[in-house]
Amino acid sequence: MRDVTCASTSSASTTPKTTVLETFPAGSPRGSWPAEEFAAARRTEGINAEVVMDLPADSFHVVVKKVS
Repeated sequence: MRDVTCASTSSASTTPKTTVLETFPAGSPRGSWPAEEFAAARRTEGINAEVVMDLPADSFHVVVKKVS
């Protein structure tokens, strides 16, 4: 798991931070399904996980966004 600060156009008092829970290769024969299944399992645990595509890295990240 790693924390990433995201660029945002929101107010300066709230900086969104994103925690990457897991990374999956985009070249997988099943595409984004493994990432979507992992995110769905986290959501059933009450974690607001979502899947984002990282084009430069050619991968899908399952992330949780937090505002601090």
